[in-house]
Amino acid sequence: MTASASGAPAIGIAGITAAAAVAPIVWGSTYVVTTQLLPPAHPMTASVLRALPAGLLLLAMRPGIPPRGWRLRTAVLGMLNIGFFFPLLFIAAYRLPGGLASVVGALQPLIIIALTLLLRWGRPSIAHLLWGVVAIIGVSLVSMTGGASFDALGFGASLLGTVSMAAGILLTRRWGTPPGTHPLNSTAWQLIVGGVAIIPLIPVFDQGPWEPTAAGFAGYAWLTLIGGAVAYSLWFQGARTLAPSGIALLGVLSPVTAAVLGWVFLGQSLSVLQIIGFAVALGGSLGGQLTPAYRSRPALRHVIS
Repeated sequence: MTASASGAPAIGIAGITAAAAVAPIVWGSTYVVTTQLLPPAHPMTASVLRALPAGLLLLAMRPGIPPRGWRLRTAVLGMLNIGFFFPLLFIAAYRLPGGLASVVGALQPLIIIALTLLLRWGRPSIAHLLWGVVAIIGVSLVSMTGGASFDALGFGASLLGTVSMAAGILLTRRWGTPPGTHPLNSTAWQLIVGGVAIIPLIPVFDQGPWEPTAAGFAGYAWLTLIGGAVAYSLWFQGARTLAPSGIALLGVLSPVTAAVLGWVFLGQSLSVLQIIGFAVALGGSLGGQLTPAYRSRPALRHVIS
């Protein structure tokens, strides 16, 4: 049995990759759930209810406080992966039509490669760079909509959210999990930190009374339990093990899923170019998983004082 660069058996890496792929597939439902079930004009409320209850649930399952020296790291990861990313994600989902935000999100592997080179944390392979470009082309084709309008705020939120998540993936892989700490506990605290940080934004960005219907509560439950607790547990497990640019390429599964759900539930038609885009995007993601990303420097093991 062959071993990966991380030292884990190849079959283990395949399983972790498959599990991590569940997360972006689940997140592909965010657009449909947000636009069809949740109360309008409440992106920050949606962000908090997606993160905080999920974090508290995971903390109840794996109680404990991050050890000294790791609390600042946990706060940084919680802000990058949740506190900054969630509000930007929901602003983009509310303001951008169709899959326009997905095209920006597909830049994540290339942003990770650029950050890796800038910080000198490794030398990404040319092949991984090319697979990232292939994924962008595929997502662009999938996300093509005839009457899509451009919203500057939504586009900016999508771009900043992509950068935030890319940095979070890099640091999650580099720092790993505190010694003696269960991964679910680490995930819980990131969700809690991020969720609490978003609460003050509710009166600033949310508009009108919050009046969820039964469908709205069902949507929040889906985002909290499946899109939050389950998906992020699987995603962070992959982020701690897989190459950052490799797991980022799994993100193309999110817009592909969103397009399929739009076709199935919203009656959105798929053109020949979009169908071709499916194949290209999936090919870019698969190629990225089968291609060595780069040989990174050893992860930092010392703690922050």
